Amino acid sequence: MIAQGVHQRLRGGDAVPAIGLTMVVVQLVWKFELVRRTYFRQDDFHYILRGQENAFTWDYLMWVDVGHLLPGGFGISWAMARLGGYNEVLAHTTTMALQAAASLALLRLLRLLFGARPAILVPLGLYLVTPMTIPSLSWWAAVLETLPLQLALPMALSSHILYVRRGRARHLAAACAWTVFGLAFFVKAAFIPVLILVVTAGWLAPAWMRLWRAWAAYAAILAVYSWVFFTGLYSSIQLNNATQTPQLPDAGVAAEFAWVLGSRGLIPSALGGPWQWRPIGADYATAAPPEPLVWAGLAVAAAVVAASALWRRRAWLAWLTLLGYFLPADVVPVLLGRIELLGPEVLGYELRYLAATATPLALVVALACIPLEDEERPWLRPRSPLRLAWVPLAAAVTAGSLWSVTAYADRPLGATARAYVRTAQLALSRVPEGTIVLDTHVPGSVAAAAFFHDYALHSRLLAMPDPWPVRWTRQLSGPVQDAMAFDRQGRLRPVTVRGLTIPQRGACVPVGAKEVRFRLPASLPGGAYTAQISYLNAAGTTLSVRLGPGVARVPAGKDLGRTFVRLDGQGRELAIRATGPDACVGEIRIGRAVPDENGAAVPPQPVER
Repeated sequence: MIAQGVHQRLRGGDAVPAIGLTMVVVQLVWKFELVRRTYFRQDDFHYILRGQENAFTWDYLMWVDVGHLLPGGFGISWAMARLGGYNEVLAHTTTMALQAAASLALLRLLRLLFGARPAILVPLGLYLVTPMTIPSLSWWAAVLETLPLQLALPMALSSHILYVRRGRARHLAAACAWTVFGLAFFVKAAFIPVLILVVTAGWLAPAWMRLWRAWAAYAAILAVYSWVFFTGLYSSIQLNNATQTPQLPDAGVAAEFAWVLGSRGLIPSALGGPWQWRPIGADYATAAPPEPLVWAGLAVAAAVVAASALWRRRAWLAWLTLLGYFLPADVVPVLLGRIELLGPEVLGYELRYLAATATPLALVVALACIPLEDEERPWLRPRSPLRLAWVPLAAAVTAGSLWSVTAYADRPLGATARAYVRTAQLALSRVPEGTIVLDTHVPGSVAAAAFFHDYALHSRLLAMPDPWPVRWTRQLSGPVQDAMAFDRQGRLRPVTVRGLTIPQRGACVPVGAKEVRFRLPASLPGGAYTAQISYLNAAGTTLSVRLGPGVARVPAGKDLGRTFVRLDGQGRELAIRATGPDACVGEIRIGRAVPDENGAAVPPQPVER
């Protein structure tokens, strides 16, 4: 009797929502331990700095960044720039709030479709623990895209289900509003109406074509969005000062990427993988599943699909829906974007591209294995004890997920970038106002110059929330005094020129209107070089400096000092002449301007990670 009463309460919906809420809370506590250790990286700096530099205008919001249209994300970045810039507390709070909302939205959707039965806790648990979403949680720019979509999809589908059942316009309006919300953050939200159509046709309404108001509304939303997106795609000036012209790669590259992303990304992470990670810098990693586990995962996935198709009515349609989402939503955008730059052997292991797929995955698993509430004849065959095979499988997936997430979290995450930025900010606060600072790019682990160009310069990245009162220079020219540059830890050190050195000859070498040639210790290949020329002059003058075909003029002051000159040339000799009063030249260095590792550092010690 007691057991029967407990079962009735579970079926009646008293305990299942409570257990689901508990699972959501536990997940939030677990993931917050990872999120709180993250910091801004790569696109994050670019988005916030761009928000600082621009007014809240249509052009600012509708700029398409390498195929990404996210006016909602840009709006949040604009607000972040005015609320402290690199505000970790605000970023982490936003991340966890969106994660909580997305989790609760999925719980609501599962309850609407299947009722408050214990079985819905399985797909909910899959979404909560899958490592598929973990890399994106450590990247603020990815959060701004993927988590709003993970919220919008179940909310839009839930509203549509209520519209199908009750026919009230407010539910259709809510479905449309949630679809627009998703589109404001991620182009993949364009597949929300497609999923709604498939779920409706396959599981909800036999007369689904009669819902013409809904299909007309969704079609209108997609039409307007397509116009906005493609207009922006072909007109937005990218950071490399060019417009984007998407082109599909050849069929071989496309097929290889789809296979790698599916077999090494989607399926392993759906089963608790990837179990191992390949570090990308200090604070990020891509999947690196062991090859035996890849093939074992493919076998398990095939068995699950086959078994569900044998027993569950329309399970085949559920799995086909997942494939139909994965190929156009996860594969095609990458093929149109940066596949030619990094290749399928790199991008195919990037789980960030799959983060938003965790929600459709949970929905598909539920549709393939759980009857809808009040569904007639859900099973193709009599139920068998084999159905309990999900118990060890769920346990293995959960254990694997915990292992994979723990392995991912076993890295500095945002500590490296945080330490560098804070050290550099502290250094700028300690040098005198007007100090000349060589404006170089920050380390690639903070923001890669190859992708973010001038946004990866110290002068841009550190100008948050306000510019520093120093004098930035991209290259040293003339008799610059006490110039400084950032070292690898973010400290400021005196500038020196590293390369070839021509020692001082005696007191100094007189240089007049006729060229004096200085033999270099080795021949320099063609390129751009900085020369540092020490002098002791009776009066200020101008030096004409030549390296092979490259000639530049630079002032040299009176008395003892040094001047810098930028040269584009090559050769074995450096030729110098004075175009004003005679000069007297001492030590010459030619090479690259770098921080002097033997010079005094500001601050003496970097900020601790």
